[in-house]
Amino acid sequence: MIRRVYSSLATFKTLEFREGLNILMARKEAGATDRQTRNRAGKSSLVELIHFLSGADAGPDSLFRSKAIVGESFGMTFDLNAEKLSVSRAGKLKAKLAITENGKKKTVSNTDWTALLGQKMFKVGEAVEDQGRAPSFRSLFSYFVRRQKNGAFTTPEKQAAMQQTSDYQIALLFLLGLDWQIASDWQKVRDREKTLAELRKATKEGAFDAIIGKSSELRTQLTVAEARLTEMQTRLTEFRVLPEYGDLETEANRLTRRIGELSNANVIDRRSIKDLEIAVQSESPPSIAELKQVYEEAGISLPGLTIKRYEEVHAFHESVVRNRRDYLRGELDAAQQRLSVREQEQRTLAGRLTDVMNTLKGFGALDQFSKLQSEVGRQAAEVESFRQRYAAAEQLEGTKIELDMERNRLALRLRREFTEQRSRLDEAILAFEDTSKRLYESAGSMTIDETLNGPQFQFPIQGKDSTGIKKMQIFCFDMMLMRLCAKRKVGPGFLVHDSHLFDGVDGRQIVSALKLGAETARELGFQYIVTMNEDDAFKESADKFNVQDCVLPVVLTDAKEDGGLFGIRF
Repeated sequence: MIRRVYSSLATFKTLEFREGLNILMARKEAGATDRQTRNRAGKSSLVELIHFLSGADAGPDSLFRSKAIVGESFGMTFDLNAEKLSVSRAGKLKAKLAITENGKKKTVSNTDWTALLGQKMFKVGEAVEDQGRAPSFRSLFSYFVRRQKNGAFTTPEKQAAMQQTSDYQIALLFLLGLDWQIASDWQKVRDREKTLAELRKATKEGAFDAIIGKSSELRTQLTVAEARLTEMQTRLTEFRVLPEYGDLETEANRLTRRIGELSNANVIDRRSIKDLEIAVQSESPPSIAELKQVYEEAGISLPGLTIKRYEEVHAFHESVVRNRRDYLRGELDAAQQRLSVREQEQRTLAGRLTDVMNTLKGFGALDQFSKLQSEVGRQAAEVESFRQRYAAAEQLEGTKIELDMERNRLALRLRREFTEQRSRLDEAILAFEDTSKRLYESAGSMTIDETLNGPQFQFPIQGKDSTGIKKMQIFCFDMMLMRLCAKRKVGPGFLVHDSHLFDGVDGRQIVSALKLGAETARELGFQYIVTMNEDDAFKESADKFNVQDCVLPVVLTDAKEDGGLFGIRF
């Protein structure tokens, strides 16, 4: 229960509240112009002030950051779990609040203050670790003090037009006494779906196509890369390092070169031997007849004595040929000897080369081992890259099915919860219908459906397209929440309705709603605060109910400069 609202601002109109129905009225004074509409009298400012003192953010556009009042403090005295407590806050010190409890004053941060209120009013913490997927004080509290600036009078289940689906589903399941964790898990599915949609969009636009790719193609690439890695790892396991590998490799190269040099020399000598053998066979002296023929052809006539000289010449030629043959045979023997020596050296070198090559074949050098290790490492990194890309592609392509399955599982959980907690659902449905029945002949109703997107709240009623009837649906919904929370002993213990709730509502319905609100507040022991314009509604009457009896002594007006709640215009 709110007892008092006050301020250090000298012109501020202090408000004293009582139990039951309290009406803060804005009156249009006699002679007021059409421009003086009571819209600036400060009715909605009271709602903003209660939120300001209940931990609402005070950003640059906050009413209490206005230059005219930013240095002023505003306060509220209220009951919190049967304890009287006062809190004050100033716009210039928006993150700090002063609290007076049991005569002791202390300063707390706005975060600690909302955490305390959450624990005291709703028995919840702020659950920062859940990233908005748990009941929060500010979300729950806003159902009991709806703000026109947030579009709170559009539909019953939302306390703000921009309120996310998960936020109102979590909050209402909590307030109805149901398993709010189901709605929280639904939001986790939505978060994953959002991420999936962004990834799909990025893939279609080409940003991740080269990084992720298609799972079918990546599966093939991964298989090939893994097979190559296995092969390389086997080679690395079987690799034996030879410390003298470099020396043996140098010796093998030298042996190969030397064997080549010997082969080249042997080719030359073999050709020489062949030529020498032919030369030896062809060497023979000319006959005497041939010599005589030579002389005769030369036209020389020789006497018989000369014939003997032919024999001497022939003997000379034979000596020359014989010497020539001896020389050729000597050269031939030398060439054959050189060839034999080289062939023996070749056989020796070839044997050594074979031994060296066999050694090199069975072992490897340390630098080769290091290179192979590096290649194995690079291949392992490539395999891991393919594996991650393949997993991402599979997740991207398969997550949609998993999320659809998860939605079905959650729908089954919700249906089971509704079945097990039918008594609480029935209580909420009957409370809404009873309130609606007392306002309209054709009672409205509240239905809660189990959908694949979580609990869906609907409020079918005849004439629901009427603005006034829509507003009264919100009234019935809020009264239903007050009834359930009173039974569970949670909530702030007060309900605040801005005059915007009654815009477009017939005067008789307004009086009926006020009478019903007063009766429900008295029955359940909560405080009902309403800000209203004085209009035709106050001319209506209801059985044994006088609206004027509930109007606060302080009356607001926009007809003069000091008529508003703050006593000044800014």
